[in-house]
Amino acid sequence: MATLYLRRRVSFSAGHAYWLRHKTEEENRALFGKWASPWGHGHNYVVEAVVAGELDERTGMVVNIVDVDKVLKSHVTGPLSDKHLTYEVSHFADTPPTLENIARYVADQFSANFHDPAAELVRVTVWESPSLWTTLQLEKEKPLVLLTRSLDFAAAHRLDAPGLTPEENIAVFGKCNNVRGHGHNYGVEVTVAGEPDPRTGMIVNLADLDAVMDQEIMARFDHKHLNDDTPEFADVNPTSENLTKVIWDHLAPNIPAPARLYRVVVKETDRNFFEYYGDKGPV
Repeated sequence: MATLYLRRRVSFSAGHAYWLRHKTEEENRALFGKWASPWGHGHNYVVEAVVAGELDERTGMVVNIVDVDKVLKSHVTGPLSDKHLTYEVSHFADTPPTLENIARYVADQFSANFHDPAAELVRVTVWESPSLWTTLQLEKEKPLVLLTRSLDFAAAHRLDAPGLTPEENIAVFGKCNNVRGHGHNYGVEVTVAGEPDPRTGMIVNLADLDAVMDQEIMARFDHKHLNDDTPEFADVNPTSENLTKVIWDHLAPNIPAPARLYRVVVKETDRNFFEYYGDKGPV
């Protein structure tokens, strides 16, 4: 029987500080950079838990979503909501409350308190904001930790394949072959994978990742006409498929080690998404 996946979201507000009490000020600032502060800041977090199992033909459900909700509210949002995670939640007294560590906390709390044998937790995602989130994938033998950062840029393009005649380009691309082009607010999601540094709780320093994305995406493509202003598309049709792969090729060698690039998503419109995992696929 096929596996079904049930996704349930909850939210909570909390503060946190990137500051370890057993470290000196100099050590904390070396670890956390501009985010180092004994007082910290806060977020409206969103948590999504995904459980998987087979369909119960008697009830038409995988599990009762009420049971999933009870565990999330009692053991996740209950202990965390309206708290300062660093100073009021014992788990984070010596564990930096990064997204990566919060996702692990959610997974551990849920798994320890969810006792329905018909389903198991397979994925946890925690959003800190609409532009930053982490995902913990538990289906594989070794959990996979992912961090996603998103941005958007404005650019124009004309879909015109060099290998096609003018008539063929019009036939294939229609109004998108307009000689002066057209524009989009492109959305880009960059996902990196890796093991969180036990000192910082981070897969990658976010400031370093932002710097790479600014250099390799924004500086190259923002407010540009892709056909005319960018060398990458001088002789390449600037479809969103090609744009997705070009962005991957620029990012992959520049992601700060030991993190690695896992996925690039380009959103051309609210209906068109393009996703690339590199030559090896989603491993």
